[in-house]
Amino acid sequence: MAGSPCPIEVMKEVNRKMHMSEIVIVYGQTETSPGVTMTTTKDPLERRVTTVGRAFPHTELKIVNTSTGKIVPTGEIGEICARGYCVMKCYYNNPSATHATLDKDHWNHTGDLGILDEEGFFKIVGRLKDMVIRGGENIYPREIEEFLHHHEKIFDVYVVGVPDIKYGEELCALVKPKPGQTMTEEEVKDYCKGKIAHFKIPRYVMFVNEFPITISGKIQKFRMRDESIKVLGLEEGSKVETA
Repeated sequence: MAGSPCPIEVMKEVNRKMHMSEIVIVYGQTETSPGVTMTTTKDPLERRVTTVGRAFPHTELKIVNTSTGKIVPTGEIGEICARGYCVMKCYYNNPSATHATLDKDHWNHTGDLGILDEEGFFKIVGRLKDMVIRGGENIYPREIEEFLHHHEKIFDVYVVGVPDIKYGEELCALVKPKPGQTMTEEEVKDYCKGKIAHFKIPRYVMFVNEFPITISGKIQKFRMRDESIKVLGLEEGSKVETA
């Protein structure tokens, strides 16, 4: 399973409904081809659906504080960095982009936020650029997406940050119901109440038939955000700078 983040519930369904009991996850980027971590068929199912596995042989990985660049303690969130034979030398004829991605020690800064556990398994919690800062609280949309995937009526869901004059940013959930199902905004919010922190409950809920994707099938969250701002009439809030 590779290409883009796969919700835990989808991985479980693939195991059960498609009888693919040995499916594994590979994590990497074009800049770190073909990958830097992978689960194995011998890993317990829970590890294979909730993590992206351990580091490849001859590949170094670390998780660093996005402000200081220092390695964070085990179990804490930070940016995943990779170094090794699989990491690119540079972006062709683009030194500024290369400098922004590769540091002087040739660590590739992936832009992905993750956690390393005590057994060496990595878990992706979201993209650095997708992180939402609401009233000073860091919110990782993937956590909320994973939670909402458990709802029996939801086929797929993505969460984006939209501008807010009071809090800087608020959450908007774009929900695709399962075929034949109808939902209300309150139904989604009520499902969250008492189960996740109050500040993580999406303020806005929009129902969609499809999500914007690239030619290669990757989700385009920036387009979701732009469309949400337009539909919700939040253009004025987008003029407010957030720290």
